Amino acid sequence: MIDVKCLASGSAGNSYAVDDGESVLLLEAGIQKNKILSGYADRLARVAGCLVTHEHTDHAKAAVQLTDCGIDVYASQGTLDAIRPTPTLRSYRFHTLRAGKLTQVGSWAVLPWEAQHDAAEPLGFLLYSRHTKERLVFATDTYYIPNRFPQLDYIMVECNYDKTILLRNIAEGLVPESLKTRLYQSHFSLDNVRAFLTANDLSRVQHIYLLHVSGGNGDRESFGRDIKALTGIPVAVF
Repeated sequence: MIDVKCLASGSAGNSYAVDDGESVLLLEAGIQKNKILSGYADRLARVAGCLVTHEHTDHAKAAVQLTDCGIDVYASQGTLDAIRPTPTLRSYRFHTLRAGKLTQVGSWAVLPWEAQHDAAEPLGFLLYSRHTKERLVFATDTYYIPNRFPQLDYIMVECNYDKTILLRNIAEGLVPESLKTRLYQSHFSLDNVRAFLTANDLSRVQHIYLLHVSGGNGDRESFGRDIKALTGIPVAVF
């Protein structure tokens, strides 16, 4: 059984870990390095690497610093070009991922896919544990997911905002109108999550994790209730 842990989720920083009992993958490095190291202290010896979806600070803040600690970083070439001060910096610790190309990281098979976000070359990840024989999809900071994923056991998906809440906040002057276009073209809404889940076979899914909920344009409790009612599957909101 895959164990999922979250240290931070949202615009202030993102850091997650998935553990299949043999090796650990860190997902994102968007908080301070010391917080990552202390938060996953009991798992550090089994960390096989850190996957980073894109270069924005709330996802990649400590990525380069983690390589100082012997942790390899995996990301697209566009992301690596954006976060590394120089291409030669500890080059053996940085690994390029390409959408559609399978990569082995510890006990995990990592299949990246193209995300849609205002970043250089953002990715999402389909993860398969060779140890537990389970599949997990990780999707954050994207307004569109073009793929369907067969035989999923766990889903980690961004649920950033509710259009109704966003439009009300704009009408009340709490959110600038200009933010609407950016959110529509860079983040996953509650409606998108519903559509994504409906489009995929959930018959094997054991748990759904909602990520990156907006503090002002989202509602953690109602999002969790909504997705639980839609799917009948346990939901955790990070």
